[in-house]
Order: sequence, then C-alpha cells, then structure tokens
Amino acid sequence: MTKDEIARIEKFLRKTLQSPAISVRVRPRKTDSAEVYVGEEFIGVVYEDDEDDDKSFNFQMAILAEDIAD
Repeated sequence: MTKDEIARIEKFLRKTLQSPAISVRVRPRKTDSAEVYVGEEFIGVVYEDDEDDDKSFNFQMAILAEDIAD
C-alpha cells in the first residue's frame, strides 16, 4: 500500500466512523496491509485486495468476548 492510499483510507475511516482519533499506520515488513488504531489502541488491519485488476481494501477487526462483557 502506498502512503497516499494509507492517507485516503485513514480519511475515509475517520469520516465513516466519525472519529478523528483513528490512524492508519504502515506495518513493519508488510506492503499489502496497514494497521488501524484509535488513539494508541490497535483495533484492526486493512488489507489490500488487488485480484483481477479490481483493487479494493478490506478492514478486519476482531472483537473479544471479554471486551463486550457486561
């Protein structure tokens, strides 16, 4: 992923999720994905999907049961 793509994804996520605290950061030793944070808390990964010349990006976020316990 290019720096421009990462910046555009960050802008999209901030607007869509209505949170200026979201940041998208380069992953060490990976070029096909980036890490997503809210503040300093890691929340997921954005993966580049460039199959069949139809580029898209997939955001994957795990939610632990302990994080949503009452």
